[in-house]
Amino acid sequence: MTVTTEVQLHLCPKFHAAVELIGKRWSGAIVQLLLKGPLRFQELQRAIPEISDKMLSERLKELEANGVLLRQVVPETPVRVEYRLTEKGQALEGPLKMLSEWADTWLLTPDVFTVP
Repeated sequence: MTVTTEVQLHLCPKFHAAVELIGKRWSGAIVQLLLKGPLRFQELQRAIPEISDKMLSERLKELEANGVLLRQVVPETPVRVEYRLTEKGQALEGPLKMLSEWADTWLLTPDVFTVP
């Protein structure tokens, strides 16, 4: 008599959505930088020199739309715009720290990726 155990595979939709949001190119880097405190657009751009203005703007809008960060207009002359993490964004500190530790252990260099 052969006993076959059938395992039901299930991908959690919330997990998938989180990975898709934070895993988009540059999103994790933006969040990691904002964990240090509020930054202006130009400060983010200088910290990520490879990102284009258009891409940075798109990622900031996506993260804002998903409640991860807040765009704050400071009424000064000239007007200053800062980006800061919301409570939801701050909650990513632990997972990003763990991911960073994993990368330090398992990735040889940041620009070496093996694609099957």
